[in-house]
Amino acid sequence: MTMEININCDLGEKSKHHSNKHDPDLLKIVNSANVACGYHAGDKETMNQVIKISKENNVSIGAHPSFNDPENFGRKRINLSSSEIKKLIIDQYEILQNIAVKYDEKVSHIKPHGALNNMACEDIELATILAKTINEINKDLIYLVPTGSKMEEAARKLNMKIACEIFADRNYEDDGNLVSRKKPNALITNPEEAKKHVLSMVKNQALNCLSGKQIPCEIDSVCIHGDNESSLATAKSIRNNLLDNQFKLKCLNNMEKFNK
Repeated sequence: MTMEININCDLGEKSKHHSNKHDPDLLKIVNSANVACGYHAGDKETMNQVIKISKENNVSIGAHPSFNDPENFGRKRINLSSSEIKKLIIDQYEILQNIAVKYDEKVSHIKPHGALNNMACEDIELATILAKTINEINKDLIYLVPTGSKMEEAARKLNMKIACEIFADRNYEDDGNLVSRKKPNALITNPEEAKKHVLSMVKNQALNCLSGKQIPCEIDSVCIHGDNESSLATAKSIRNNLLDNQFKLKCLNNMEKFNK
């Protein structure tokens, strides 16, 4: 049986912290783009650029909403009320959707960014606010969530279209959360290592923890970060390795599980 898998990448993240110079090359490799909506990075110009190039490469488009904190690239934890969180998500979805329409495209998935994502992975209350908001925007939106997280749990309760992701270039703790970026072994920068890490997780449908522990989980998508020098090499080697192992690469909105 041919297994389907998706490769997603956070794109359009031009800011003082981050260059978007690899975006056009990454869009030839990945299947789905999580586009920064201007709140942690990016602007109208980068959103237009990513959508235009995504369309040329048959890459599906997702919103990548964040706290409104470009100073810290959306990586600082901020406590907001449920109505403020709801407004954040809706506003950023609409900003991107209004640009997508000009290209006769649409936002087909949502993946929260940075601290907002990390906080919701641990906090069922916040995870529920996010899930309900996204479900209310449009029941057809695919919600891209870290596998095994509180975000997945909250979305399942609402019977949403859920895609569960793993990170190609990040290590995992024994509780299934990502190793903090403050620690030295948070990132996997060697493309060979990342390639093996991904293939074993996808084949076994289990997370590889740093300790050697494996946590069984559902995996639909592999996230590649576009922000370090080895990103392109890593993305290529992961893509080729999945294809060599008979995986079928699909955009999120073309995966069979969402088109039954």
